[in-house]
Amino acid sequence: MFSMQQFQSFEQFYPFYLREHANPVCRALHYIGSSLVLLVLAYVLLSQQWLWLWTLPLIGYGFAWLGHFGFEHNRPATFKYPFYSLAADWVMYKDFLTGQLSRKLNAALAQQ
Repeated sequence: MFSMQQFQSFEQFYPFYLREHANPVCRALHYIGSSLVLLVLAYVLLSQQWLWLWTLPLIGYGFAWLGHFGFEHNRPATFKYPFYSLAADWVMYKDFLTGQLSRKLNAALAQQ
C-alpha cells in the first residue's frame, strides 16, 4: 500500500500520515522531537549560536525515526514524501496541542 499510493494534495496525504502514526509512543516521540527543535531554534535565535542549527534535523528526525523503527514498525513517510511529511508533522503537532488529534486520527483510521 505504501509504495503504491500517490497523493495529489496535502489534504489527501494527511489521513495517510495519521494512520502511519497510530502508535501513541511513536507520536509522543514526534512531539518530543518537535518540541526540542523549537527550543533549540529559540536558543539559537536568542544566543546567536548559529552552529547549533545543524542539530535541528538530527533532533527532529532522530526522535521521529526512533518512534517508527522502534514502536510503529513502519518506514517513515518522509522517505517517500519528504515535503508533505514535514508539513504533516507540524500539523499533527498542532492538532495534538489544540485537542483536535483524536477526532482526526479516528476519522483517518476509519478510512482504512
